[in-house]
Amino acid sequence: MRWALLGAALALALFPLVGSTFYLQLVTKIMIMAIFAMSLDLLVGYTGLVSLGHAAYFGLGAYTLWVLSPQYEASPIWLSLPAAILAAGIAALVIGVFVLRTSGIYFIMATLAFAQMLYSFVSESDLFGGSDGVYVYMKPDALLIDLEQTKQFYWFVLALLVGTYLFLRTLLNSLFGQVIVGIRANERRMRALGYPVFRYKLASFVVAGALAGLAGYLAAAQFGFVNPELLGWHRSGDALMMVILGGMGSLFGPVLGAFVLVLLQELFSNLTKHWLLLMGAFVVAAVLLLPNGISGLLQRAAAIPVARRSKRSE
Repeated sequence: MRWALLGAALALALFPLVGSTFYLQLVTKIMIMAIFAMSLDLLVGYTGLVSLGHAAYFGLGAYTLWVLSPQYEASPIWLSLPAAILAAGIAALVIGVFVLRTSGIYFIMATLAFAQMLYSFVSESDLFGGSDGVYVYMKPDALLIDLEQTKQFYWFVLALLVGTYLFLRTLLNSLFGQVIVGIRANERRMRALGYPVFRYKLASFVVAGALAGLAGYLAAAQFGFVNPELLGWHRSGDALMMVILGGMGSLFGPVLGAFVLVLLQELFSNLTKHWLLLMGAFVVAAVLLLPNGISGLLQRAAAIPVARRSKRSE
């Protein structure tokens, strides 16, 4: 599987050499959504927290770029990018203190409620452009990198996607990662062993929110338009579908889910105006036939040759 991931990363790195501008922008969008989906997978797949308000931090990251971007001028990336991540992380910290005192369906509804409160505030506030949204006229100034160039912005997003994956992989291989997985499996036992469960869950919630803010920042930079829909519950639902479709608790699963879901949306929307019906049927079929997602199917397929070799050696 490691070689497959390296091969996929290499293919993505070389894609701008052959892909047209349209497909470069499409794959860039998918990679941004993959970062968003991985951040949610940290909660859903590893900590056992299903959130329907994760888009709040995605939208906050996007609006932070707009706030720090002078009109018709580029915002310095060394200022706006850390600020977007920090703003989303602080929001996750504040919200997490409240919602993590609940569990199960109450946690899901609490996260949704906070996200909808932010959505309503932004959509009804003239300060943030209301429901019409606001524009980011220029991509951030990255000094040595010209993000206005489609290829360079693509490679920049790819580097952040790989960096996010490696960061989360390192985090999950540490003691912190083992503890949150233990909390997902048996929270009472972890508490009985003396682990401060609430603090670990809050830390996971904050990290996930900060990474969602990174994805929102990149989305605002790519499209140059920010509106309240970025904070809407359907955005959280899209990310949750990517996680489930790709496979929870596998990191690369949400990346696969993002690619499959967005590409199918493009395909079905070009085929018929009733594409949502086709999309819904596909998601239902995938959930029923692939309970462990696409990544689970690939892992089982990769394990078959190994099992056959071991049988032959016996």
